[in-house]
Amino acid sequence: MKLLFWLSTAGVLYTYAGYPLVMWLLAHLRPRYWASSSIQPSVSVILAVHNGAPLLQWKIDHLLGLDYPHIKEVIIVSDGSKDGTAELLRQQRNPKVQSILLNEHNGKAAALNAGIAKASSEVILFVDIRPEIAPGAVQQLVSNFADPAIGCVAGQLVLRKQGHDATTAAVGGLYWRYEEWIRKCESRFDSPVGVYGGFYAIRRELAAQIPPGTILDDMFQPLSTIRQGYRSVLDPKAHVYDKWPEQADGEYRRKVRTLAGNFQLFRLAPWILTWHNRVLFQLVSHKVMRLIVPYLLVSMLVSSVALAFGSPFFAAFAVLQILLYAVAALSLVHEIPGLHRIAAPACALLLLNAAAVVGLYRFFMTRGPLWKIWSPQELLPKR
Repeated sequence: MKLLFWLSTAGVLYTYAGYPLVMWLLAHLRPRYWASSSIQPSVSVILAVHNGAPLLQWKIDHLLGLDYPHIKEVIIVSDGSKDGTAELLRQQRNPKVQSILLNEHNGKAAALNAGIAKASSEVILFVDIRPEIAPGAVQQLVSNFADPAIGCVAGQLVLRKQGHDATTAAVGGLYWRYEEWIRKCESRFDSPVGVYGGFYAIRRELAAQIPPGTILDDMFQPLSTIRQGYRSVLDPKAHVYDKWPEQADGEYRRKVRTLAGNFQLFRLAPWILTWHNRVLFQLVSHKVMRLIVPYLLVSMLVSSVALAFGSPFFAAFAVLQILLYAVAALSLVHEIPGLHRIAAPACALLLLNAAAVVGLYRFFMTRGPLWKIWSPQELLPKR
């Protein structure tokens, strides 16, 4: 039991503290800088949308109004929309706006593949319907392609947290800053294993066809770029603004889908778990270990309870864990104002690890397309 406890504790500490520290050290001891300059390659913007009518006209106007002069085309793919999206696209008269209307709703991967096949510019910029791109962000993003070693570039996501409850504010605040810091360290050393999917760019000749049904195109495309010998980097000066679910239950469903997408990607692209993936160490430490942590936490609790009767240390540690989980669960269920705010980090930890467990269950048990277990359309404003 002692061996089980210490191995479990070591695994949790490595995942949340050890690996980030290792990456920080590597980023500072062996940094790989890259060149950037004010180059202006042609850009094809690809937007995949399903039932996005409430925001679509705003998004089109936003993309056409971007202050980057070499956007050659805005390719909008309607993924089997039934809410008037197709009709709105048919009404567009700007020659830059090119529409692809898919009759069936086959998921984002199929829509992006259709857009990639049509794109004709030097760089493909992938965007989602909700995010607002900051002035100068596109120029900042593409300037990184001045370095021939760079194949994929992601922008810096700035989350808007107005209206969020304490738990989702903790996920979008403390946790997201922590996550972005790790990605910056990975980028400085070599490449992050995933990017924010609402605003990232790739050289067109490197864009891979995404396996049908894939949820995490924002992991698959950067990793495919890395597999071809290039780097994927993060530019913290290229800002984009987005908003995640305001309530804990919505954020929980979003994370279940994302974490189920990790398991799906391991099945659809098994090469990412082999030495053909140059960033295998980062992938296992950053992604795979996060999926294992929930079981390590359970193992820590069970082993410390079993050892509590013979040791004040293990007894205290067991009580501390039980109190932490009890307070977090109580706060999530009842949202007691003062308690909810104080317990928000513990609630976020509980939510994220519960989502990893349920994500694995949904991956194995979901019949039909896995991407249907949560829809980003839940974040769109209602008419």
